[in-house]
Amino acid sequence: MNKKGIQKRIEKLKRLINHHRYLYHVLDRQEISEAVLDSLKKELFDLEQKFPEFVTSDSPTQRVEGKPLEKFKKTYHPKPMLSFNDAFSEKDIKDWEIRISKLLTNEEKEKIDFFCELKIDGLAVELIYENEVFKVGSTRGDGLIGEDVTHNLKTIEAIPLRLRAPHHFSKEEIRLIGQKKWEKNRRGLVARGEVFIPKKEFEKINKEQEKKNLTTFANPRNMAAGSIRQLDPKITSQRHLDSFAYELLTPARHASQGEAGGDFGQNTEGPLPFSEKGWAYGARTHEEKHEILKALGFKTNPHNRYCENLKEVFEFHQYWQKNREKIPYEIDGIVVIINDNMIFEKLGVVGKAPRGAIAFKFPLKQATTEILDIKVQVGRTGSLTPVAVLKPVEVGGVTISRATLHNEDEIKRLGVKIGDTVIVGRAGDVIPDIIGVFPELRTGKEREFRVPKKCPVCAAIVEKLEGEVISRCPNPECSAKKRRHFYHFISRGAFDIVGLGPKIIDKLIEEGIISDPADLFNIKQSDILQLERFAEKSTENLLKAVQEKKKISLPKFIYSLGIRNVGEETARHLAGQFYSLENLKEAGLEELQKIIDVGPVVANSIYKWFSKKKNIYFLEKLKKSGVEIVEEKKTGHQPLKGETFVLTGTLETMAREKAKERIRILGGEISESISKKTNFVISGKEPGSKYERAKKLGVRIINEKEFLAMLK
Repeated sequence: MNKKGIQKRIEKLKRLINHHRYLYHVLDRQEISEAVLDSLKKELFDLEQKFPEFVTSDSPTQRVEGKPLEKFKKTYHPKPMLSFNDAFSEKDIKDWEIRISKLLTNEEKEKIDFFCELKIDGLAVELIYENEVFKVGSTRGDGLIGEDVTHNLKTIEAIPLRLRAPHHFSKEEIRLIGQKKWEKNRRGLVARGEVFIPKKEFEKINKEQEKKNLTTFANPRNMAAGSIRQLDPKITSQRHLDSFAYELLTPARHASQGEAGGDFGQNTEGPLPFSEKGWAYGARTHEEKHEILKALGFKTNPHNRYCENLKEVFEFHQYWQKNREKIPYEIDGIVVIINDNMIFEKLGVVGKAPRGAIAFKFPLKQATTEILDIKVQVGRTGSLTPVAVLKPVEVGGVTISRATLHNEDEIKRLGVKIGDTVIVGRAGDVIPDIIGVFPELRTGKEREFRVPKKCPVCAAIVEKLEGEVISRCPNPECSAKKRRHFYHFISRGAFDIVGLGPKIIDKLIEEGIISDPADLFNIKQSDILQLERFAEKSTENLLKAVQEKKKISLPKFIYSLGIRNVGEETARHLAGQFYSLENLKEAGLEELQKIIDVGPVVANSIYKWFSKKKNIYFLEKLKKSGVEIVEEKKTGHQPLKGETFVLTGTLETMAREKAKERIRILGGEISESISKKTNFVISGKEPGSKYERAKKLGVRIINEKEFLAMLK
C-alpha cells in the first residue's frame, strides 16, 4: 500500500472509530464489542506510529488516556459429570427460563430463584472421599469415565486431604449439616470442582518456558490441564494450582460393596447408583450445598451469589464482565443454576447437559483483522469448506491466522470478500469464526470468492446435490479425502491411537509407507526410524500404541469406516441391531431403514458403502492385519425384538446406561424421543416431559417393577 493508500486507510479508520464512540457514549448504543473497537484503535495507532505525518489533533489516538507414574488409570464417575449448554445474551437466558418453566407447575414456577457461580477457565475434577479421607481424584474425561489423577490433586493445598469433623463445626454448621446426616454420609462423599492456575503463576511459568526455549502455554486452562495430567506429581506441585469446589454428592449402597462408599472410588465396572435422599439432596438449595462444602473444609468461591430473579442474574453477569480483570484467575462467564434442588432434579438432563443450569458466557473475545485469501479445504466425505486465511491476530490469548467460513451460503450472508477487514472471534472462547465485515473500509481492490468448479486437490468436477448447501468432490481417489479418512480412522471415537497424529500420518503417506489405514497395523520399526525426529524409543512407543488398538468394539469399528452420515450414535445403533459386521454387510435397504436414527439417506449411504468391492477388500485387509472386532453380545432368546423403549426419570435399581444395555441385549431399541412408534415408556422417579407426551400419544407407560419383570 502506498502513502496515499495509507492516508485513506487512516481517515476511514478515524471516521469508523468516531462513529462507534458516538453510538456508545452519546446514544448509549453499541453495535460492536469494546474488544473490536480496541482492535480498530490499535490498527490506527500502529499506522500513525509508522507515518506520524498523518497524525491530526482530531484522531482518537490523541485523547489522554510425588512419585512419577507410568500411565493414568481409568475410573468411572459414580454419577455422570455433565457439561453446560451456553448462552451469550440476556435473550438466550430469558428463552432458557421460558423453556424450563413449561416443564414446571405454577407453584414451582413461583419458587424459581437462582444461584450464580463464576465460570472459571480451568479443569473440572471429581474428588471422592471415604471415611472422611480423600481417596480418588479424577478428570471429567468423557463424562462417564475419567483419568485417575489423585496423586497430582493431592499437591493442591485448596483440596482437603481429610474432611472437617463435627467437633470443629460451629453451631450454624451443625444446624445445617446435622450430626445424623454426617454419621450416615461421611463414609462416602463426592465433591466436584474446578482446578485452575492463577494469572501471575501462568505468566511466571511461561517466562520460564521461554528462557528454556520450550513451548509456552496458550492460556491458563491449557496450563492447568497439562499440569494435572503430568505423570510426575513433583511437576504438578511446582505449578501452584488452586481449586474451588461447587458440587456435592453422596453415593447409595451398592450390592457388591456393602455400605455407602465401600470401595466405589476404584470401581471400573460401571457407574454406581446414587441416592435420591443423600446428603446432597438433603440440602434444600444449591446455595446450601456450597455452605456444606465450606463447612467440610473445601475452598468455595466467595464471589458466588444468590440471585432472586433474572434481573439480579444480569447485574451479576454485567458486574463480572467489567471486573473480571480484578480477580487473580481467568473467568469466561458465569454459571446460572436453579437454586431449588428439587426443581433442579425434576428438570432432568437433555443430552449431556442439565436443564436446570446454563453457562452465561461473556461476549465473544473479538478483534479485527484482514482476510488475505480464502482457500478451500477438502474433507473426508469430499465436502469443500472455505477457510479464511487471516492476517495473524491475537484473540483471547491465542494467535489466529485461519477461520472457517462454513459454506458458500454463509459467505453470501456475511457479504465477505477477499481483502475485507472483518471481526474475528472465538465462539465460547474456543472456535475461530468470522462474525462481521466492515464494508466502510473497502478500497475497491477486494475480490469476490466463488467455490471452485473443480476440486483444488485432484481437479475432479465438483458436484452439489439438490437440497444440500455443501459442494463436494466426487472422486473416491482424491488424496485430500484419503488423508482426512486416515485422520478420522485414528480419532478418539474410532481406533483412538494415541501418539499417532496428522503430521505423522502425512509423513507416512508421503514416504509411501502407507496407502490405506489397514497398512498402519503392518508398519515395521525400520519404516518409522527413517522418518525425521524419530528415535528408537519413540518408534517403539508408537508401534506399541498401534498394536494395542488391534482389538476394537463393533460400534467404534463401524464409526472408523467413515461412512457418510454415520456418526458415533448411529454406529452404536447399528451395532446394537446387527451384533456383527457380517450381519451389517448383508443388510438390505429396507432392513436398515427400520433402525432408529437411520432414514432413507443414511440407509442408502450404508448400503452403497458395503456394495463397493474396494471397501470389502479393505475390510479383508484389516482382518489379515490382525484387527479383531469385539462383536455385540447377543442372547439366543430376544423377547424385546421389535420393541422401542424411551426412559424418563431416575431408576432406583440400576443406572440408565445399564438399563439401555440390557434392552439392547434382549433385542429392543432405545430412542431419546417419543413418537407414535414408541412401544414403551419406562417411568422412573421424577419423570420429565416425556411422561406427559407419552400420555398424550397413548404410549404404554410402565414403572421400574414392570420393566424388571420384562427383563426376566
